Amino acid sequence: MSSVEESDLLKITGKRIQQIRISKGYSQVDLAGKILGVFDTTNVSRIESGRTNPTLNTLHRIAEALEVSLSELLNIEECETDV
Repeated sequence: MSSVEESDLLKITGKRIQQIRISKGYSQVDLAGKILGVFDTTNVSRIESGRTNPTLNTLHRIAEALEVSLSELLNIEECETDV
């Protein structure tokens, strides 16, 4: 992978999460409800738009909620984006 700015990496990762969520037929509300623990829909929105830097633990919880591995979730080469 080439050198990527942090803000671009956040946007690409968020786009990847969004793509997987949509492919599963989940809304942001659905995903927030499936994430272990208290997780607000606005957090899903911030992550998908690249406006926040999720922790590794948060990414793991999102992967579990989407029923994918963490490596699949972070496979940004699979992400279709214009960043």
